[in-house]
Amino acid sequence: MTDILSAAGADPAVVPEFPMARAAGCPFDPPPGLRSLQEEGPIARVRLWDGSTPWVVTRYAEQRALMADPRVSADITRPGYPAPAPLPKGSFASFILMDDPEHHRLRRMVQAPFTVKRVEAMRPAVQKIVDDLIDDLLAGPRPVDLVEAFALPVPSLVICELLGVPYADHDFFQDNSKTIIRRDAPPEERAAAGGRLTAYLDDLVGRKLAEPADDLLSQLAGRVTAGELTREGAAQMGVLLLIAGHETTANMIALGTLALLQNPDQLALLRDGDDPKLVAGAVEELLRYLNITHSGRRRVALEDIEIAGQVIRAGEGMIMANDIANRDPGAFPEPDDLDIRRDARRHVAFGFGVHQCLGQPLARMELQVVYSTLYRRVPTLRLATDLDAIPFKHDGQVYGVYELPVTW
Repeated sequence: MTDILSAAGADPAVVPEFPMARAAGCPFDPPPGLRSLQEEGPIARVRLWDGSTPWVVTRYAEQRALMADPRVSADITRPGYPAPAPLPKGSFASFILMDDPEHHRLRRMVQAPFTVKRVEAMRPAVQKIVDDLIDDLLAGPRPVDLVEAFALPVPSLVICELLGVPYADHDFFQDNSKTIIRRDAPPEERAAAGGRLTAYLDDLVGRKLAEPADDLLSQLAGRVTAGELTREGAAQMGVLLLIAGHETTANMIALGTLALLQNPDQLALLRDGDDPKLVAGAVEELLRYLNITHSGRRRVALEDIEIAGQVIRAGEGMIMANDIANRDPGAFPEPDDLDIRRDARRHVAFGFGVHQCLGQPLARMELQVVYSTLYRRVPTLRLATDLDAIPFKHDGQVYGVYELPVTW
């Protein structure tokens, strides 16, 4: 297929659209169109919303090779970058959409709180947050929406404490975050939501400049004072960390719970076991199996790159479809099975290479605490509705569920 398309000059009329639609009744699986492309070969041309025809990389080995290749750029401002949706006018590029050395310079400013050692020191505090929320859950009415009562508050409380953001404002930043990451939201709505969040974080940075505290925003304010970062840049970095810090983990908590409820044998292993290694392995397997970042990681070639019998030309875009790469049978036998005893540590749910997710140690720790506590303390947890009545986030750049009604 890829040879035919190359010979055709990547004519948009003969290139298939980038598959986004999941199959009915298979809410945990990648779009079947991606599986078909993967079976045909490691890379293929696809057509995007704007008529461009970047490459989609569907297999695990090729994806890791390209994400580690210095000839591959994450810079969203480069011609040929395969944006997932129209970019709002005046939108800013966070450091995750930049290349080194600027990417490294900015990333270094915020990486200290996310080291494994610092994150592990937070585990008792996260355990208390989880236990307190479960106490409230058990004392409240049934059924209950697990997203609203538990999955969203856990990471929101954690990232607010780490950043120095008042949790009392959670409705404001969660509502605006939802707009920003909605794929079908008009660009002007996403721009307005981003502007509101940036103004909010700018005000907080101003307060930290006047009265520093022991939090990450105060550290960024210190960079502003030292002339290493503009105040606007500090606010924008705060927006990125705030959104990334609660949206992804909240969706993993809820969607992971649903996946386990649909696989009761795996849930029983996790609920009845007391081995921390089993819990850690379950987290890695659920990250591999669910792949909540389902728009793919976007890149553009800086030079001609030969891979899998094809040449990706300089200036051509690439989509690293991590959801289907994590279901590559060449890397993970029986990839469509959820098996928490599998060694899934080499998955690409957090990306790979220099742009690998900064917050992955924190996400892993939070999920370990949640998955080792919730099902043990609420052993009869079950869905309070049918699977086909659950609203999934097909319209979001981060996949998950809008609601998860449960009872016990």
